[in-house]
Amino acid sequence: MPKISVALATFNEESNLAECLDSVKNLADEIVIVDGSSTDRTVEIAKKFGAKVLVTQNHPIFHINKQKAIDMAKGDWILQLDADERVSPELQKEIENVINLSEKELEVYENHLPNRKLFLRHQQLIEQRDGQVGTDKGAYVAFFIPRLNYFLGKYLRYGGVYPDGVIRLIKKGKAYLPAKDVHEQMVVDGRVGWLQNPLLHKDSPTFARYLQRNKRYITLLARQLADEKVGKDPKTMFDYLILKPAVWFGMTQIRHKGILDGYQGIIFSFFSALRFPRAYLRYVKN
Repeated sequence: MPKISVALATFNEESNLAECLDSVKNLADEIVIVDGSSTDRTVEIAKKFGAKVLVTQNHPIFHINKQKAIDMAKGDWILQLDADERVSPELQKEIENVINLSEKELEVYENHLPNRKLFLRHQQLIEQRDGQVGTDKGAYVAFFIPRLNYFLGKYLRYGGVYPDGVIRLIKKGKAYLPAKDVHEQMVVDGRVGWLQNPLLHKDSPTFARYLQRNKRYITLLARQLADEKVGKDPKTMFDYLILKPAVWFGMTQIRHKGILDGYQGIIFSFFSALRFPRAYLRYVKN
């Protein structure tokens, strides 16, 4: 039977970690955590679940520590998670099933996923932005998992939020994070498939938590604009302050039916659109 390692990077996640690890305790053969010198009970909680813990520096790019956790993992397959993600019993069963399928069986499985068309459209958008993910042929060595994102008391299903595919299940030694950008894709040496059952992503259980995370993301985005030396001329300013947020809000609310998620969907789209002017103004001021 293939062994499964669960790998996480953490920093001050005492409010999330126990629920996350509890959701994988019957799936993981080992739990590996790289902690960025948390000042709360994160490390204590991790050790209560029998995790192997490395305490190190908390880097601005979170993927640096996540890759360290992946490198430490010994399992045949690695499930890399964030502390605010939960694995449902249905997803656990699917993971256990998929890693035991032959390549021929995997091919059949992938071709008969209920949401296959939606997943492939989403992957196409990712690849238009980031370049091809994995290879077209060969063995399946990594899998996207769709996510349901929890926002103000509700899992969002519209507005372009779902399926929010993330590569989470990887074969040992076949994928890595370059750790250069907050939204980068994994580099995969092989074929990438999809799982059907979603991760439950509880990143914003309260609006205060959402604003805290959003502020950190704005900081990283402003830094990226500086690295790319984005222009400060009137045309670029109009693009970031007016055009980009207006187009984003309209697209997520109308084209992607975000309004069907109720007031939560409207608020999510509005603040998501505001990332363009907020990051740009911070970049210009610096």
